[in-house]
Amino acid sequence: MFAKLKSQVFIDTLTFELSETANPSLRAILKDDKGKVCSMMETTFEPSQKVFRWIGLNDLPYGVYTLELWGGTEEQLVRLVKRV
Repeated sequence: MFAKLKSQVFIDTLTFELSETANPSLRAILKDDKGKVCSMMETTFEPSQKVFRWIGLNDLPYGVYTLELWGGTEEQLVRLVKRV
């Protein structure tokens, strides 16, 4: 696992703890419970960066989401809940 979420419940921000990696890129796709892409993000970060925040998710409706993360050759799926 290259990223660990601080919480699987969110309101408007997702916070990741990043593991040591040689590839300083992160791609994330947030899908709703029907599989529709609701938000996407692609960024690079400094190898020394340990925490990353994805902000601006407050316009998404409340419900269950799947977060797909890619970091180089690593892929990770996480089930999330957006709440009030």
